[in-house]
Amino acid sequence: MAAKRVAELNTTFDAIIQEAEVQFANPEQSSTPAHIAIAVPRYKRARLLGEEQVKEVATLYLAEASNRLRPGSYKSVRFALELLTSHLGGRKLGDLNDTLGKEVLGYVSRLSPNIRKYSNAQGASLAELAALSEEHEDISLTAQTQRRIWRQLQQFLDWCVRSGNLEANPWEGLQVKERPVVQSHRVLTDPQVSLLLNTNDRVLHSALLFCLLTGMRSGEACGLLAEDISTKGNLGRFVQIRPNHLRQLKSKAAERVVPLHPVLEQLLDSRLPKSGRLFPSLSVDRVVKRYAYLRSVHRELHGTVFHSTRKWFITQCERTGVPEHFTASLVGHQSARSENKLTYGLYSAGISDTQKREIIDQVRLPQEVVL
Repeated sequence: MAAKRVAELNTTFDAIIQEAEVQFANPEQSSTPAHIAIAVPRYKRARLLGEEQVKEVATLYLAEASNRLRPGSYKSVRFALELLTSHLGGRKLGDLNDTLGKEVLGYVSRLSPNIRKYSNAQGASLAELAALSEEHEDISLTAQTQRRIWRQLQQFLDWCVRSGNLEANPWEGLQVKERPVVQSHRVLTDPQVSLLLNTNDRVLHSALLFCLLTGMRSGEACGLLAEDISTKGNLGRFVQIRPNHLRQLKSKAAERVVPLHPVLEQLLDSRLPKSGRLFPSLSVDRVVKRYAYLRSVHRELHGTVFHSTRKWFITQCERTGVPEHFTASLVGHQSARSENKLTYGLYSAGISDTQKREIIDQVRLPQEVVL
């Protein structure tokens, strides 16, 4: 019945348009003056829900997501949608059902974490990627990564419902069965810190020092500007970590002011730019890849990542007896200073610059480090 009504409405719409075109083409044959406008019909061309192709709607969704998400998050969403469209892009949204959802889930569970590194994976479909993964490696994506991909596909389908392209999410009841296990990277040991710094890597050395002695994230360090450095009398220099045109911050708590260790003050005076970006050649991508290179050269670094520098700093704070909520203020974590997060969270102005300076000055690089 609905399909019949849609056809009738579309026929009426076409008739109105054709009549208008004839009248304007031959104004002398019409009793209506040519300058009188014809009212726009009060309805648009009707369409059936779910008739659009998956790839067409996915393109619209990604365009919207690119304006809403940060680059890293957008890249992750785009990868998930590319997997979906490579397998079901030519199907109509209305064709999606439990069977196809289970099929997609099955293929995702077989993907290797390194599949995109293979040349023959370029342009391959989801099914082909799953086959290549099993051919080249005997490992698959962790349950945590599978859940992230599936959640992003679910968010796309929920958006389709909100935008009027679907009546309901057909995959709402499906989920990754395997329980996610967070695989935390190791904390750097003092010998590993000594190895990293004594290597004096031309790309990462200065950034490693900054992150080891402030607890910064790699993205925060890459976005530092010379004007973020200020002097506070006899307390020395401080760095203000705040959003700028180079990068945003992970959360509101990440915006903070941190004292600079004496080693970093010497670094600023001797090696770093006096204006503009402190690390002009670095991006998060380059940091990750360069650390991976160092890890391949020095087998002693196995199991660590650049983020392990942040863990080393937090460990030093703990070992010198710094209260946890003090450390949280320095590294930009949401503080849990009371059980209900009320007293300090709402009423306290936070620790003083003097307290921050005392904490930073207690952090010591390993004796084996040669600067």
